[in-house]
Amino acid sequence: MKRVYADGIYDLFHYGHARSLEQAKKLFPDTYLIVGCCNDELTRKMKGPTVLNETERYESIRHCKWVDEVIEGAPWIIDDTFMKKHRIDYVAHDDVSYIGIYDELKNQGKFLTLQRTKGISTTEIITRILKNYNVLLIKVFKQTKIFEKLREIFIKIIKK
Repeated sequence: MKRVYADGIYDLFHYGHARSLEQAKKLFPDTYLIVGCCNDELTRKMKGPTVLNETERYESIRHCKWVDEVIEGAPWIIDDTFMKKHRIDYVAHDDVSYIGIYDELKNQGKFLTLQRTKGISTTEIITRILKNYNVLLIKVFKQTKIFEKLREIFIKIIKK
């Protein structure tokens, strides 16, 4: 059995994340997939704020069918001590972002490249939400009956 480690922030867990983890799980016929996720403090320091807090992100990952184990509060950089502690054979990640972070693992032949899913990312989802903010806000108002109450108040104001 090969123990493969994949890490990330996994904010607003989406099908791009799931496909990445599927790729990692299918790297070998007998892969045990360990997924690390950084805590809120480290994530804010290295990347900025998230939408979901660390507990929500850990649980999102835990519910992905490809994942065998979740490491909460994972480090930003994977070193030999971490690899030995968790008996990790390989680290799998896309090769697009985080230039330089996986260089040592690459030199050791312990890095496996994953492909990103085009057309989906946490940034893309947030951009869509912001782009359609007004429409989504009205939808939420209607669903929570706030819209009706605001309408009633507006009508009362107009009639005065």
